[in-house]
Amino acid sequence: MVAWKVERCNLRRQTEELLPELLRAAEEVLRSGVYILGPQLEAFEQEFARWLGRRFAYGVASGTEALALALLAVGVRPGDEVITTPFTAIPTIAAIAMVGARPVFVDIEPDTYTLNPELLPRAISARTRALVPVHLFGHCAEMEPILAIARSAGIPVIEDAAQAHGSLYHGRPAGTFGTIGCFSFYPTKNLGAYGDAGAVVTDEEELAHRLRLLRNYGQVSPYRSVLPGYNSRLDELQAAFLRVKLSYLERWNQRRQQLAQLYRRSLTIPEIHHPTVRPGHCPNWHLYVVRAERRDELWRYLEANGIQANVYYPLPAHLQPAYAHLGYREGDFPEAERAARQVLALPMYPELTEEEIEQVALTICRFYGYV
Repeated sequence: MVAWKVERCNLRRQTEELLPELLRAAEEVLRSGVYILGPQLEAFEQEFARWLGRRFAYGVASGTEALALALLAVGVRPGDEVITTPFTAIPTIAAIAMVGARPVFVDIEPDTYTLNPELLPRAISARTRALVPVHLFGHCAEMEPILAIARSAGIPVIEDAAQAHGSLYHGRPAGTFGTIGCFSFYPTKNLGAYGDAGAVVTDEEELAHRLRLLRNYGQVSPYRSVLPGYNSRLDELQAAFLRVKLSYLERWNQRRQQLAQLYRRSLTIPEIHHPTVRPGHCPNWHLYVVRAERRDELWRYLEANGIQANVYYPLPAHLQPAYAHLGYREGDFPEAERAARQVLALPMYPELTEEEIEQVALTICRFYGYV
């Protein structure tokens, strides 16, 4: 294991701070004798729904399964088309494939890395059954035009808010615009569990009922299934841990905002292009992703100097071998491909110190010859 001077994400620091609360929560669950679909999950679902301002929230096994269950709930079936972006984490695409649907890609906007609404209409066909905009790196997609286009075409919108806990679009939280919002609680997320976990949220009672059934074998009562559902349940331990962490999420997101501002002040060289924040957008800074000239050289230099950075994502979905059967080729989505060649995620997590960010900035400036 590399002994990093500055890690891209250090989960141990947060865990150490919360350890007494986490241990109390774990003990309460262990002593209860209830480990699946119990009071901790019910309480977390109510608290998360209230935090977002949605009527219903249901914990599921992962963010990937949240998307898959949402697609099933709105009626997506094998052979249907689902529109999304090629510049996203593979789980977005995997969820579409899980339900037997065909991903149809729309290129991204160059400044936000999110789906370009101007290109959306030409991707809609008679087989389109859902649209999945992705709020990437904590930056919301342009939901107003996306929703208008989807409404006019009669297409449900499933938000991939896996990286957007607390991100705002014109004052409203990510995950509350579409028919269903989908969240991941993977450990590195702004609100992370200690294992895989996710959630679906909606305001529509009928959809909420379907989602609740789908995550638990389609059962309305023990051993009586009315839908072909799945085993996709958020367990009691993870729910208890998430309840502890949810109370800190606003503070952590505010800290990320401070760190993002420090990056901007510390890195003012032309070779580094900072993330764009459009009017009305308030990202949660899940990741701090810059465009960097000579990206790969810089990446290697940072690692050689003990600073961990990452590329999200080095190969767009349309060029992934697993999805070669879709028939896309290099050059089909030039903005996604250009971003894949240029983006670099710098260290970002709430417990990161100002001194560590200054060390990152100094090392980058040294690489480009400014120090």
